Amino acid sequence: MESATETVGGPEPTEGRFSLFTRLARGELGSVRVLITIALIWTIFQLQNDRFLSAVNLTNLTLQIAAIGTISVGVVLVLLLGEIDLSVGAVSGLAAGVMAVFNVKHGWNADLAILAGLATGAIIGFFNGFMVTFFRIPSFVVTLAGLLAWQGALLYVLGDTGTINLPPSTITDLAGTFYGAGVGYAIATIVTAATLAAGLLEMRRRKRAGLETDPLAGVVIRTVIVGVATFVAVAILASDRGIPLSALILVAFCVFFAWLTTRTRFGRHIYAVGGNAEAARRAGIPINRVRILVFTIASTMAAAGGILAASRLIAVNQASGSGDILLLAIAGPVIAGTSLFGGRGSVWSALLGAIVIGSISNGMDLLGLDSDVKYMITGGVLLLAVTVDALARRQREQTQVT
Repeated sequence: MESATETVGGPEPTEGRFSLFTRLARGELGSVRVLITIALIWTIFQLQNDRFLSAVNLTNLTLQIAAIGTISVGVVLVLLLGEIDLSVGAVSGLAAGVMAVFNVKHGWNADLAILAGLATGAIIGFFNGFMVTFFRIPSFVVTLAGLLAWQGALLYVLGDTGTINLPPSTITDLAGTFYGAGVGYAIATIVTAATLAAGLLEMRRRKRAGLETDPLAGVVIRTVIVGVATFVAVAILASDRGIPLSALILVAFCVFFAWLTTRTRFGRHIYAVGGNAEAARRAGIPINRVRILVFTIASTMAAAGGILAASRLIAVNQASGSGDILLLAIAGPVIAGTSLFGGRGSVWSALLGAIVIGSISNGMDLLGLDSDVKYMITGGVLLLAVTVDALARRQREQTQVT
């Protein structure tokens, strides 16, 4: 009788002992897995080159990931739908080219030129969503065609010039502006307080709804981790050039779209469509509108990333948006836990993934590895991430069946 009570009344010892590993295997606790990965990557490269964790290199890393991370924010939304956008790299280059031509060749105000570049991305995204939604063409095919077409459009826009150098303006200030330690510590304080407030409000909301809540200790620990990480980051960056404006722009995008996807009806619709489009349609969700809006947002974010990249390089040329930009923009979120199968992931995976993939690229540059080796390593990392995602999905399905 006693053994029967133990069996029915509580979890088996094995379950409690291995629950953490089980949740990791199912693709849960993605942030923990990514943070461990970042720690390992940084340790390996620091052992190989002691300049990797220097303030100068970490500031360079922050500037490098701003553009890729911004593009990845839009990619995450598309992946949540269970779709793919292979044109984001080309769109980023074309939008930057349009901006540069209007600003330099036609004398447009820098702010208006930036808006023209963003509008270019929005129009292309609307077109992609329209083709996918109303003609039922797979997004892979539509955006693959766009990958070629928008690269050609960039060559046409630049014309015989080939390269356009950007004069000092609002455009170059996006990557050339740095804030001092005072501003940085003020932002760190706000971030820490906001993390604590968000955790407490979430506990209160779930308690009112009669749902299970995380213990207060968990909220406090999360706040301490975020606070310490933020203050340390500020201290490191402030010891070099300061806090880059482009990095703050990326974080602001992540905060906004994280709120959009988790706290609004539109965000819930994105997850629903990505999880099961047919069930979402029967529930009355306007899946066509959701798809068009998501593709429009994704290309607009690609345009924003292209503008940030042009700001950092102070130029736009025929190679803008090409190379490994597309691979990095997609690999980052997948590595950080956003599923290629749709309906699972977080906008924060764009930031964490950009740190992972940017650290790998930056570290390989410091070690002086050849381009062929860099491409093979990056491709291998992406394949590994997709394999982990597939295995985690299989584990979840087996658990549900059981």
